[in-house]
Amino acid sequence: MKNKDFTFTIKSICLDEDYQPSNNTRISTNFANLARGNYRQANLRNALKMIDNSFNALAHWDNPKGDRYFVELEIVSVDVDIEGSGKSFPAIEVLKTNIVDRKNNKRIEGIIGNNFSSYVRDYDFSVLLQAHNKGQSKFSIPDNFGELHGKLFQYFVNSKVYKQNFSKTPVICLSVSDNKTYHRTENQHPVLGVEYQPNESSLTEQYFKKMGLQVRYFMPPNSVAPLAFYFFGDLLNDYTSLELISTISTMGTFQKIYRPEIYNANAAAGKSYQPNLKNQDHSLTQIVYDREERSKLGSEQGKFAEENFIKPYQAVLEQWSANYVQ
Repeated sequence: MKNKDFTFTIKSICLDEDYQPSNNTRISTNFANLARGNYRQANLRNALKMIDNSFNALAHWDNPKGDRYFVELEIVSVDVDIEGSGKSFPAIEVLKTNIVDRKNNKRIEGIIGNNFSSYVRDYDFSVLLQAHNKGQSKFSIPDNFGELHGKLFQYFVNSKVYKQNFSKTPVICLSVSDNKTYHRTENQHPVLGVEYQPNESSLTEQYFKKMGLQVRYFMPPNSVAPLAFYFFGDLLNDYTSLELISTISTMGTFQKIYRPEIYNANAAAGKSYQPNLKNQDHSLTQIVYDREERSKLGSEQGKFAEENFIKPYQAVLEQWSANYVQ
């Protein structure tokens, strides 16, 4: 049977100090959470300034005053139309970095991905996984967990619309897992920094593997903990130094705001490192972030996906997934 074609639509909006989340945005997304409440404009202004400062500190060559570059961010929203009816569902939201070089008066394309936001992932983790384990004495993962999500993501990245809009495959940057231990290796990259390796695979790693993504862990210069970089191909050779710096500075900043116990800790990770979300020896940024609300919203967003995407299109999605060949 020939696979049914789903139609993807891409929209983008500038993430600046005037940004306001759209109705389709997952409110738990890093940038959407910052852009709410009384401090929204100051939050955004401060976060963007932190990104620029971090970028210039890493891109220090030919940059004596540390002000040569600034980063422009776009929120890229991807809607999918399953039946060709014109009715679409918000499938994926990512960030695109663009770098402005003041010295050469030039705008350089950065990396697509960075932050990764998905209602279907919320459904998998907050609805499906929880229902599967309810009342069970031992935690387990349902059969085919993450397969539909992974295939939809790969289908999008291989689609004509993706290739028309983006020149390289995405890189997604996440925090490390607080229930794994990471060991420093001898491998060091001038921009990504020192490589770490985990003692075992995490559920997030397995989930992203179904999206076709590999993972490596690096602690960049000026950072105190490794970041997880998910990618296709060759992370160290497929991207320029400035492209990689745009991702490190953007996502490192969001992690300092959202996970200060790990990424704004006052002591750097050692040779053997286990992240600790109860670490008291850390500094807070001047940015207001509602973590409690963020965790509650995962469940609501998962139910939204179930009601508006999984259930209405279940038969079509199951048939498509069973026949999907990359």
